[in-house]
Amino acid sequence: MSRSLSRRSVLATTAAAATAAAVGPLAAAPAHAAPTLPAGTSKDKVLVIGIDGLRHDVIAAAAAPHLKSMMANGTYGTSLLYANPMAATSSGPGWSTISTGVWPDKHGVKDNSFAGKDYGRYPGFLARLAQVRPQLSTYAAVDWKPLDAQGTVTPGADAKLVLDGDRDGYPGHDATIAAETESILRGQNPDVLFVYFGQVDIVGHNQGAASPRYREATDVVDGYIGRLLAAVRARPSYATERWTVIVATDHGHTDPGGHGGSSIEERRTFVLAQGPGIAAGARPADTRLVDVAATVFKQLGIAPDPAWGLDGKPIQERSTDAFEALYPALSARVDETGIPAGVLGWTPTAPSGWSVVNSAMGTGGVAEWRGWSFATDEFWSRTQRDQSRELNVRSRGVFAVADSDEWDDKASSGPFDSTLVTPAYAVGGRSTVTLGFTTLHRQEGGQSARVLASFNGGTPVEVRRYTSDVISQRQSLTLDVPPGASSVSFRFHYTGSNNWYWVIDGVTITTG
Repeated sequence: MSRSLSRRSVLATTAAAATAAAVGPLAAAPAHAAPTLPAGTSKDKVLVIGIDGLRHDVIAAAAAPHLKSMMANGTYGTSLLYANPMAATSSGPGWSTISTGVWPDKHGVKDNSFAGKDYGRYPGFLARLAQVRPQLSTYAAVDWKPLDAQGTVTPGADAKLVLDGDRDGYPGHDATIAAETESILRGQNPDVLFVYFGQVDIVGHNQGAASPRYREATDVVDGYIGRLLAAVRARPSYATERWTVIVATDHGHTDPGGHGGSSIEERRTFVLAQGPGIAAGARPADTRLVDVAATVFKQLGIAPDPAWGLDGKPIQERSTDAFEALYPALSARVDETGIPAGVLGWTPTAPSGWSVVNSAMGTGGVAEWRGWSFATDEFWSRTQRDQSRELNVRSRGVFAVADSDEWDDKASSGPFDSTLVTPAYAVGGRSTVTLGFTTLHRQEGGQSARVLASFNGGTPVEVRRYTSDVISQRQSLTLDVPPGASSVSFRFHYTGSNNWYWVIDGVTITTG
């Protein structure tokens, strides 16, 4: 049977199923026969579980034995989302980011209107699998209808369960989805599944993320996850299969309930995965929400085409730039007042081989930002909301930041004038050298941001200047190696007077 003929959409909406399912995680059987999927062809299999609006700090406060078991046996990375003007902390952008593996400035979804979506260029991972590995057997189950109607998640699936909460209400849908997925896992041979649970988000809106009901809802969905994990282990062919299970959320919630804004609580997300090659008990600080799709491809043995433009990386792969070595040096706040004292997230100390030159730097100012500093998103983006620091999405882990705006929030004299200097890199016998880096630059007034190159320790020469905003982009700069040059170092020189900021991360040097 051809792939197109094997696709089937199932809509389950009965009130009886919803009533039965609402009583708890052990209730509910499918109110209809589960669809018949084409027979799977892969021993590498992936189950992606999406939980809408689940704050990861509430998992710690809940019982959640199955999620916590996955944390012990897998890799668990937490991170913060973007905020406007890149996109709202809403489900449309969040699930688009998870499904496509790219940030909203690529997939185009900024809010729940889905205006500007570009799934043709950046399809969801199920649609991508239908293109590159059509023999895989795939399934999707959702109860927020835009995930199907807008083409966010379900395109490419051989079979799908789509429930319409706007028409028949949401209570009970999670249990119906869990029951059908459990039936398929036990009785059929799927290769890749995406399963969506939405009730935690509903409770968050109605009761608040700080409420006991929100923790109870977390435990209920944890029970569904337990059933799906048990169904995987109960498969007759389980011993010869290689299963990866990924759990992620699209956004967080405020304590009173709600999301869409720029607070830390609304921006909280996580990616949790266990499976072959994924370290047990790992807590990486460089994971981002775009990593879900990349992890799916990795676990299926698919090398993404660079033309796909993915922003994510597999969850088991660590960032390797020099800034990541600074975690043991990260400290708590000194002058900053809006950052909790327990957040260890900055240091003025450069990594080995790097240096910060502050000889022209003014005096005083906020200690954390006196010259180039090294910080995490959890620390730096808390300094002041809604000044676009939330858009630093392509930086990972620890990054370098020069922030004249925050430095000037305490009495100071003189300019902000600081230079970040790389080590010297060997270029002898090479014709070109390429500097790669990720940057976020927000321009204002007389602020200056320059990249300079120095060959063989000679006078640094400007090779790039920024005079306008660059919102979290990967940059590349290729230079000819002068005759006789054996080494090159680069400088990032920033000046400002209560202007904005410049971020540098992921510095790479390649020669040709």
